[in-house]
Amino acid sequence: MSVTNAEIAAIFNRIADLLEIQEENPFRIRAYRNAARTIQGLSHSLAEMVQAGEALEALPGIGKDLAAKIREIVTTGSLRKLRELEGAVPPELVELLQVPGLGPKRLKTLRDHLDIQGVADLEQAAREGLVRNLPGFGLKSEQNLLRELSELKRRTRRWLRAEVEEVAEQLVAHLRGVKGVKRVELAGSYRRHKETVGDLDVLAVASRGGAVMDAFAAFEAVERVVSKGSTRSQVVLRSGLQVDLRVVPQPSFGAAWHYFTGSKAHNIAVRTMGVQRGLKINEYGVFDRSGKRVAGRTEAEVYAQVDLPWIEPELRERRGELEAAAKGRLPRLVELKDLKGDLHCHTTESDGQDGLETMARAAKALGHRYLAVTEHSRHLGVARGLDPDRLLAHCEAIDRLNEELKGIRLLKGVEVDILEDGSLDMPDEVLARLDVVVGAIHFAFGLSRKKQTERVIRAMDNPHFNILAHPTARLIGRRRACNLDMEAIMDAALERGCHLELNAQPQRLDLNDLHCRMAKERGLKVVISTDAHSAGQLGYLRHGIGQARRGWLEKSDVLNTLPIAKLLRAMER
Repeated sequence: MSVTNAEIAAIFNRIADLLEIQEENPFRIRAYRNAARTIQGLSHSLAEMVQAGEALEALPGIGKDLAAKIREIVTTGSLRKLRELEGAVPPELVELLQVPGLGPKRLKTLRDHLDIQGVADLEQAAREGLVRNLPGFGLKSEQNLLRELSELKRRTRRWLRAEVEEVAEQLVAHLRGVKGVKRVELAGSYRRHKETVGDLDVLAVASRGGAVMDAFAAFEAVERVVSKGSTRSQVVLRSGLQVDLRVVPQPSFGAAWHYFTGSKAHNIAVRTMGVQRGLKINEYGVFDRSGKRVAGRTEAEVYAQVDLPWIEPELRERRGELEAAAKGRLPRLVELKDLKGDLHCHTTESDGQDGLETMARAAKALGHRYLAVTEHSRHLGVARGLDPDRLLAHCEAIDRLNEELKGIRLLKGVEVDILEDGSLDMPDEVLARLDVVVGAIHFAFGLSRKKQTERVIRAMDNPHFNILAHPTARLIGRRRACNLDMEAIMDAALERGCHLELNAQPQRLDLNDLHCRMAKERGLKVVISTDAHSAGQLGYLRHGIGQARRGWLEKSDVLNTLPIAKLLRAMER
């Protein structure tokens, strides 16, 4: 197993953080961040490209210097530049960057005015009321920092599911190649498609337990073997992620897979149902009163013993799935193949990494029938947002390309900023000429619940508004969701013929699963879009599908499962 794209991107992002702390050239910092974003969106392995001798410099934003650094990471597993920076920047300062809402710029203010050098310094200053008077802060900011610092102490490290996807799949492939291994599967919160995971659980059936355990310990990404036995071993990967491997006998595999998939609440409820029927259900199987194993080879066998059909892993959160299963009312969950297109992406015309034609052909290769190109509007200057003239010129370019393309249609759109008063950052006469208008909150995240909710509903009052992008504007682990009355917003969307997006960017996954369920119960259709900033990120739809399935969404609940003619009619207001 080689270094993963996620590991390389994490190194570049960490370098950018350290350079910001050192107040280095902002163009240099941006180069690392853009490279990390490009790498995160790639659908192919950089390590394989290096091994094949392919030109990394051909990738967007990857020049000669960064290409050399990627080769160094792939061939040595580390980067000298990162080691140098980590040696020059106190680790206490780097730890401060883990505090949500505290980026390098705010950290500089704290250092310049209060000589903050670590978490302890910051907590003391905030408790003494010294932070509220600094430029760019205030009483509310100080209170938020204290809350975040308190949570940081309790928080155990969690990874975005997408961050561990590549290494998880490589580990499974590695173990499946071991002689005597009959089956290897992932379990836990990863299998349930939770947004983040704290560790990885792997199950295997093998005729030679020792061989698979040896291979597990020898996996290239393993940094440290915590324990090693004949049926269970535990390792820590280079990233710090803990992985547990259990070898179970074939007759117990289904019971073990069910048990280690969870959730705990779901499992307890199933075990309780078993007790009511005189059965004992655990990770070894299902046993009758005499102690005889009566089921456990498959998960379906386990559920059948309590008179239930098999339940999809994404539903196993004790949120009514057992009752629905008992009544034969489990949802037929949406699948990736159901989606006909993507309604949110960016090209090099704003802050994307790939051009219009590249994005179009990549979408077609994925089987999309349509792709909405939704560049940022002018208010978002950092993203090179478009003014009305640039947007109309871009629409003309889309029309010209549509004349050449076959098998896919580009839709003309915009991701328009919702201003603080709820107006849209683009004239109505321009919005009227578009196929799709996606509205988004990109600033003023801290408004009160009442004001933020009114802001969004006022934006949806605009007759050209179609979709509310990443509705709560959260960034998982980095920025809290805006304080919104989501029930009121969903009701307003229904009344106005608008829709809410499930943004499939792994750090967003916004709507969350509970909000997806809330929309379904109201009959409000959801749009699953990638917000792709590169061709590779168009594949992020799979993350959105996982979230949608956790929210009980079916094909009929998702707008972009419709063919294009019906889609456009459904968006008419």
